[in-house]
Amino acid sequence: MDISSTAAVLCQLDDIPDGGAIEVQAVVNGEDESLVVWRRDGQARAYLNICPHAGRRLDWAPGKFLVKNDVLVCAAHGASFAAATGECTAGPCRGDRLRAVPVDVSEGRVVLSGT
Repeated sequence: MDISSTAAVLCQLDDIPDGGAIEVQAVVNGEDESLVVWRRDGQARAYLNICPHAGRRLDWAPGKFLVKNDVLVCAAHGASFAAATGECTAGPCRGDRLRAVPVDVSEGRVVLSGT
């Protein structure tokens, strides 16, 4: 996918520990949103910071996420999500998924794509 020079930069890839996640703010479809940006092996995935179970934020404290073995856990009710796909694998919303936000990695930066 081509990345235009006007693509919104979310963060530097190196800002995210490998296997970890950070929060960033971005305008997505005209709305200011909190995003979870997860990194593994030079790749990044981003999701709205909203659990599909009850519409609450995923972080246990602002910008702090429970991530272990590539599983992102919602701090409110313990729903577990495969960080690479956003699919809920355990908990109250099993079978549902996080809402993905398309991103690309370009020149060491995580950028919004297709928005």
